[in-house]
Amino acid sequence: QVLLVESGGGLVQAGGSLRLSCAVSGGTFRAYSMGWFRQAPGKEREFVAAISSRGGSTSYADPVKGRFTISRDNGKNTVYLQMNSLKPEDTAVYYCAASGQDQLHRLWIAYEYDYWGQGTQVTVSS
Repeated sequence: QVLLVESGGGLVQAGGSLRLSCAVSGGTFRAYSMGWFRQAPGKEREFVAAISSRGGSTSYADPVKGRFTISRDNGKNTVYLQMNSLKPEDTAVYYCAASGQDQLHRLWIAYEYDYWGQGTQVTVSS
């Protein structure tokens, strides 16, 4: 069984930074593409960023492009989301997910992911 555990969420002022981590166990981490999604209250879950299994390719949603960076350490079975210049509209529960799909354009779609973490809350105050 593949287990994903997010950490690093919290409360931060607008303009601040946070780094989310997602530790993966129980599977072959380097075989998975990884993604981050978020869900704000009353809204649907939305794509944030994705990274290919070897880390050579990344993709970002427009609202976070230039502010967020996704990366992975295959030696530590961990994927990261560095979030800079945070805005109140970034407030959400952030989820990491693992996919056997390696085509970046398909990694924007939640159902392409096989495993999900429990989420970590990010709150950005104005």
